[in-house]
Amino acid sequence: MADTGSGSREWAGYPRAHAPNPVRRHCLESSFNKMAAVSSGGGGGGSGGGGKLRSKSEADSGFLGLRPTSVDPALRRRRRGPRNKKRGWRRLAQEPLGLEVDQFLEDVRLQERTSGGLVSEAPDEKLFFLDTGSKDRELNKKRTKGQKRSLLLKKPLRIDLILENTSKIPAPKDILAHQVPNAKKLKRKDQLWEKLGKQGELPRDVRRAQARLLNPPVAKAKPGPQDTVERPFYDLWAKDNPLERPLAGQDTFFLEQTKKKGVKRPPHLHTKPSQAPAVEVTPAGASYNPSFEDHQNLLWEAHEVELQRQKEAEKLERQLALPPAEQVATQESTFQEMCQGLLEESDEEGGLGEGQGKGPEAGADNAGGAKASAMPARLAAVEKKTERQRQREKAARMLRVQQAAVRAARLRHQELFRLRGIKIQVAQRLAELARRRERRRAQRLAEADRPRRLGRLKYQAPDIDVQLSSELSGSLRTLKPEGNILRDRFKSFQRRNMIEPRERAKFKRKYKVKLVEKRAFREIQ
Repeated sequence: MADTGSGSREWAGYPRAHAPNPVRRHCLESSFNKMAAVSSGGGGGGSGGGGKLRSKSEADSGFLGLRPTSVDPALRRRRRGPRNKKRGWRRLAQEPLGLEVDQFLEDVRLQERTSGGLVSEAPDEKLFFLDTGSKDRELNKKRTKGQKRSLLLKKPLRIDLILENTSKIPAPKDILAHQVPNAKKLKRKDQLWEKLGKQGELPRDVRRAQARLLNPPVAKAKPGPQDTVERPFYDLWAKDNPLERPLAGQDTFFLEQTKKKGVKRPPHLHTKPSQAPAVEVTPAGASYNPSFEDHQNLLWEAHEVELQRQKEAEKLERQLALPPAEQVATQESTFQEMCQGLLEESDEEGGLGEGQGKGPEAGADNAGGAKASAMPARLAAVEKKTERQRQREKAARMLRVQQAAVRAARLRHQELFRLRGIKIQVAQRLAELARRRERRRAQRLAEADRPRRLGRLKYQAPDIDVQLSSELSGSLRTLKPEGNILRDRFKSFQRRNMIEPRERAKFKRKYKVKLVEKRAFREIQ
């Protein structure tokens, strides 16, 4: 290290008055030494060294070709070759001018990443520092083990240092983060309020804030523990409980919209969908030890259900059965059915042909009669009415209108004398309506316990759980169970109109079953 304390020496040809500070002089000496070593090692025969010779292109070409001995890049003979191929890219990248530009730009980017800018533009305070290593070593010696341990704990981990961003280049400014929606509109609004503020007019929120400062709201007293103890007990579900007293007398719609009062449930939600009992008592014949009469009555009911089911199945078979042998369609009957209507049209065509075949005289007679019948109709349509005829028709129309008005007035006058008969008719009509209303009410009461049609399927009553006489047992230990409690509850929901009747979903396979014989099974066989 150069002697920094000798101030009387001149340094590098500079007088004492113009010599730099000691630290900067030391750094400049080291940089000059390196530059001298590089120039001596690569200068060729001028210095007499044995360093490696540079190429002619590197010696002649300067940055951007601005040396006096260099040739203008525009005047150089450019090598021909495809530029849209990869070898063309490599050739252009390996030219001296391209290499120098890339090296220069890479050096600039490296300086910006490491030091935050170009080193040539950095101040002295950023490039040089005063070395006081002896004092740092003395401080390290004076530290105790506890202090060193605390410093080690404060030292960041190696993985954090690796992941830390070491680039000195600031992050690009996020333009979207600084953009304000409706910025022009807000700016105009601020300018307007600034202009109005000079005139003494303030915005509404400012006026409200000033009014709040002048008249501060009164703080509500919080209930203490003694108030809680002295509060009497009350029924939460009563109509006059203290919680609902503040809401008394207010608008119901306002309370519902502000969620201070629940929406009133419609009255039909409080009524049962069916008056049938939830659990029906089974007949006496279904007991494990029934009497003979009760068991026979239950067997008869089950027998009637099975007979009805059998009759429905037979009716369906009769409807779907083939017709008897004499009604089976044959080829001849099918041909006759297909020829229906065709024979009549052929007869009419034959009749027309006969008329035409009688000769020209018959045709002339027919033509003459048709012309004679068409002429009067045409003349009547074309003939124009006279003025006298129009006046007669108008007078007839007016007379008919007057006669209709007189007739209607006479009927209204006669209805005054029919008030008694009208009253009797009205009473009869009201009695008929009342009788129909009562019949519908009775029908609704009769059907209140029956299941309604809620879906596309009808309700089907479950099978009667009954045991045959040979299956009866006088002991509960040997009793055979009948029915299923889950199925019974499901049918009860359907019977009470709580759910619609349903049927089990049919499973449909999407693909065919493929039977594959495994290799292990074939080996065993």
